[in-house]
Amino acid sequence: MVIARVAERQYGVVSLTQLKRLGLSASGVRSRAAAGRLHRIHRGVYAVGHPRLTRSGRWMAAVLACGPHATLSHRSAAGLWGLRPDNRARTDVSVPRPSARARPGIEVHRSATLTAADVTIRDGIPCTTVARTLLDLAEVVARREVERALGQAEVAHVFDLSAVEDVLGRANGHRGVGVLRAVLASFDEPRITASETEERFLTLCRAASLPSPEVNVWFTLDDGTPIKIDFLWRRRGLAIETDAFGTHGSRRAFESDRFRDQRLRLAGFEPLRFTRRQIVREPAWVQETVATLYARLARAAR
Repeated sequence: MVIARVAERQYGVVSLTQLKRLGLSASGVRSRAAAGRLHRIHRGVYAVGHPRLTRSGRWMAAVLACGPHATLSHRSAAGLWGLRPDNRARTDVSVPRPSARARPGIEVHRSATLTAADVTIRDGIPCTTVARTLLDLAEVVARREVERALGQAEVAHVFDLSAVEDVLGRANGHRGVGVLRAVLASFDEPRITASETEERFLTLCRAASLPSPEVNVWFTLDDGTPIKIDFLWRRRGLAIETDAFGTHGSRRAFESDRFRDQRLRLAGFEPLRFTRRQIVREPAWVQETVATLYARLARAAR
């Protein structure tokens, strides 16, 4: 059925407008709803087959409910990009018009500065770009949360400094500008060499009573491909990389790092990435994360 195929692409939901385009009349929608084949999620948005939606389904339903120019934004977009968790009952949606109607379960953000350049699609859901998401996030959460989100964007290689500067240049009084600029200023790359980073990381490992890892070691995958790993605990299957701050927005770098991590997982390793800034300025977090993961892998090996 065509409706089912559309719903499958949209995490189980369809809009009334889409149903009408597919040839369903208003009475047809009502009869299917009465029969339990459609379930109203928001005004003008229905779940197909059953009302149980995943988080992505709830996000998609909220975007569809707010009209053709709506986009997932703020905390919800940060959740979609993997910059920070968002388990709230409400969904953040931005619309580029001041007269958007409030809806239950949806926090509608009316923005005069939101443009096509700020919108993209991730996993099939219209959402704000990483750069715009960081700006919007700075409007609604504490500065520390913005710092963590920016750090996660850097680790995930979806951070692009030039894109953020472009968004800031077009912000025109957006309330998140001051916070985001302050966070960017605090993220200057520490003036240390790669070897100094290694020494700091190894010091953290020793303080956590962890065995010393192999450093800058070449590991050959099952298919014969060699991979250089910054820090490797071979027996525990833990491989850690350190990344420098920069413009990590290139598609090639993003795809290459994901492919590398996937291949390490297939080889039985747990890949983990830290930024140089985290090692220097957030050592307690780095130490706790490494120690916790190492202990978990040690227990699993028993």
